[in-house]
Amino acid sequence: MQFMTKYDPDIHHRRSIRLKNYDYSKSGLYFITICTQNRECLFGKIVDGKMKLNVAGEMIKKWYNELQNKFTDIELDGYIIMPNHFHCIIVNNGDQIQGEHQIQGEHQIQGEDQKQGEDQKQGEDQKQGEHIGSPLRGIVQWFKTMTTNEYIRNVKQNGWKQFDKKLWQRNYYEHIIRNEESYYKISEYIINNPIKWQDDKYFI
Repeated sequence: MQFMTKYDPDIHHRRSIRLKNYDYSKSGLYFITICTQNRECLFGKIVDGKMKLNVAGEMIKKWYNELQNKFTDIELDGYIIMPNHFHCIIVNNGDQIQGEHQIQGEHQIQGEDQKQGEDQKQGEDQKQGEHIGSPLRGIVQWFKTMTTNEYIRNVKQNGWKQFDKKLWQRNYYEHIIRNEESYYKISEYIINNPIKWQDDKYFI
């Protein structure tokens, strides 16, 4: 899926329910939201309608940009690091394994506990030499792991603010971007997130 404009990364800064019969490694665009544990504000603050990252926020930015090096079949689009949550658009270029999958629903709250059957099927597909792409759950989990590990190191070594047991909430939110209109609407939401911070549902 091609869009007219890609946003400059320097400018843009729930129960486990999966879409039934949908291949999450299929090519597509996904709007992802991840929140800190207890919505703790750890990554900076909003000043005059702009997000001012602190050193922890800069660390989050670094690991987001690293995703494309780790997962070579994805592309990174617009994103925003907010004081207590993170929005981004990920383009997954992974191949669809077989046939078409019926998509039921559009919004998902994703958990990181995976069913044994899904993992077994993925393993069988890999043994058969099928290219299955990078599942979103694996991308998000790697990002959470890398950012959490570095944050913990800096709590110990540099006195960063401590968090309550986990840096991130266990689950994450995803939305399938189906068309250009949806893409621009979400991109505008990302761009304007700092301006509308006090009206944001994540504001505390």
